[in-house]
Amino acid sequence: MTHPLHIASYNIHKGLSQFNRRLTVHELRDRLGTLGTDIVFLQEVQGSHGLRASRFQHWPNRPQTEFLAGHIYTDFAYGKNCVYDMGHHGNAILSRYKILAWENEDISAHAYESRGMLHCEIEVPGMELPVHCINVHLGLTEGGRKRQLAMIAARVRTMVPDGAPLILAGDFNDWQMRVGRYFEHELGLVEVFETHHGKSARSYPSFLPMFQLDRIYVRRFSIQAAHVHTGNAWHRISDHAALTAELRLA
Repeated sequence: MTHPLHIASYNIHKGLSQFNRRLTVHELRDRLGTLGTDIVFLQEVQGSHGLRASRFQHWPNRPQTEFLAGHIYTDFAYGKNCVYDMGHHGNAILSRYKILAWENEDISAHAYESRGMLHCEIEVPGMELPVHCINVHLGLTEGGRKRQLAMIAARVRTMVPDGAPLILAGDFNDWQMRVGRYFEHELGLVEVFETHHGKSARSYPSFLPMFQLDRIYVRRFSIQAAHVHTGNAWHRISDHAALTAELRLA
């Protein structure tokens, strides 16, 4: 691979500002367009919502995944996780490159919190093997997260060849900082900010980031750069900060 692979991970809070006061999905699409990323991992993507569509004047007439892909990302996949009377939301992956296959696996730990694991295989120019991209948004309870980590590890062992490049990104809700040790021991993954900067990124809440909830884990890559995107232009559009990384095949 001659060129680095640029990726982003971002919990977009359903395209709404904190406390759901403003529709931000249009600003969000503009900001994503400035990043120059090849693959984007999005959490809390609103698939549809009848009430919000009627409440906000400029609600997109297309699903958010398709709207955010716009003219930049030619391929995209959406995993519907949480379904309710007015609509549904889940995780999405946007890609400039061809998505060869994708599947969304239910990793809900209990009936009151629907969670999924979106797994895409992406054909990246210059790479002999497809890049396996897994997008997750883990639960709020420690016991639930433990079960979800075991399900993620089982899928990686079963579906991702040992020599294949792997990116696992998302919102891990890991307040106690235990996920990284588990992934390193069980799957040989490293976290890009810990590797490049010596500590995980502070990404929540976006207006004053204090907590390291959002992560990007990789295998078979070297890390060239890693950035947290904060400031007024970003914290206006979601309660999480966006993370980006520049990777090269190791």
